[in-house]
Amino acid sequence: MAEEESDLRAQRRAKLKDLQAKGLNPYDKYRFTRTHNTAGIKKDFAEVGPERNPQEISTAGRLMGLRVHGKAGFADLQDREGRVQAYFKLDELGKEKFDTFKGLDRGDVVGVKGHVFRTKMGEITVAIKDFEVLSKALEPFPDSFHGLQDVENRYRKRHLDLIMNPDVREKFIKRSRMVAFMRDWLNAKGYIEVETPILQPIYGGALARPFKTHHNALDMDLYLRIATELYLKRCIVGDLEKVYEVGHNFRNEDIDAQHYPEYTSMELYEAYADYNDIMDLTEALLYDTAMHICGTDKIPYGDKVLDFSKPWPRLSMHDAILKYAGLDIAKLTTVDDARDAAAQIGVAGVEDCERIGNVVTEVFDQKVQPLLINPVFIIDHPIEVSPLAKRKRGNPELVERFELFINGWEFANAYSELNDPAEQEQRFVEQERLKQEGDDEAHPIDIDYVQALECALPPTGGLGIGIDRFAMILTNSQSIKEVLLFPHMKPENV
Repeated sequence: MAEEESDLRAQRRAKLKDLQAKGLNPYDKYRFTRTHNTAGIKKDFAEVGPERNPQEISTAGRLMGLRVHGKAGFADLQDREGRVQAYFKLDELGKEKFDTFKGLDRGDVVGVKGHVFRTKMGEITVAIKDFEVLSKALEPFPDSFHGLQDVENRYRKRHLDLIMNPDVREKFIKRSRMVAFMRDWLNAKGYIEVETPILQPIYGGALARPFKTHHNALDMDLYLRIATELYLKRCIVGDLEKVYEVGHNFRNEDIDAQHYPEYTSMELYEAYADYNDIMDLTEALLYDTAMHICGTDKIPYGDKVLDFSKPWPRLSMHDAILKYAGLDIAKLTTVDDARDAAAQIGVAGVEDCERIGNVVTEVFDQKVQPLLINPVFIIDHPIEVSPLAKRKRGNPELVERFELFINGWEFANAYSELNDPAEQEQRFVEQERLKQEGDDEAHPIDIDYVQALECALPPTGGLGIGIDRFAMILTNSQSIKEVLLFPHMKPENV
């Protein structure tokens, strides 16, 4: 196979030299003016008949098929919008140009000028009057480039994947439209988009393991951010009042179908709001986005149909555990009782939990979360696992926090933000203790952030949304790598 591919490459390079010898070097071209893309041709000439339309058009694209029949032939030109058929004929192009065109290869980029007509088979077609070779493809193109057997190769050569598979291109177009809609939606509600540092002296805003690097000029260690939270809340302290950021976060963790170490989030913060306000906003934002992209609130995903219809249920974590796992955590008064009760229903890994809240989280993660298929908000989490959230009114053992779950995955995380600097410092100290005891996901102490709180953070609601997972749902993609243009891969020889 490698020898055959090498021969095909040699043939293509020979064709390139032949073009260059004729003065038709494709790499000398700087631009080509298009009057129409493929979608525009099909729209503007939808009523065209067998007679050629007198309007001359120009279009360009990648040659994806070539069928020569003696002194004439057909070609398929592809651009981002799709494909259109082109017709070329010896007595219209002349022998030299006809021979040049029929000698082109799959993947070559050409610009054509001509007139549109409809073939006997009913296909809208461009009759080529003239053409230019705009770029030569030297790598042999496969006849098809899909299927599970090629999944690794598809990710390694995403450029070919995009060329060969229209459904893959459509996924990334949908993802772009999704993020653009969410931005426009927030902008219309008075939010402003900001940018915060990716390299940070102290990583924070989540419980996660960071990537570490070193800044030579400053001679200091820095971390790729694990969240945008703490800097965005500084913006609220600075009276920007309603802010959001779309950007990459980095967590040095495992890779699976829903997790990836470099991922995109949208975080937002609003002054004078609490987690109830943010729940309303989250439901409206994601519902409107799903309707914009999919045109329905019944979203097909794998073998399921996810029901996005409003309102979305809101369950406390305790009530969710009682409903789905049959365990009333609220009646357990000691951590030993909680560990024993969790073990009895098959929850693993609770023997080292120091507090009831940690046990509650393990029970929820293992016994409840996988069952949450349609959108549901799980509210009022244990304080032990929420170091940046405000205590719940009326129950100081819990915090005003919610997570949104869809298809058994976490999609959003939000708080009524803790704005008491003294309590925030105390929680950081507790996290530091856990870190010293070996918890490499514990939150470090961030004195600069505490000092920012001392300038008075208003009552604030905050939210983080996983953009990649949302894109997976709206494009019916079964792996997060399907919605990442260029996922990291192990070297091929490993």
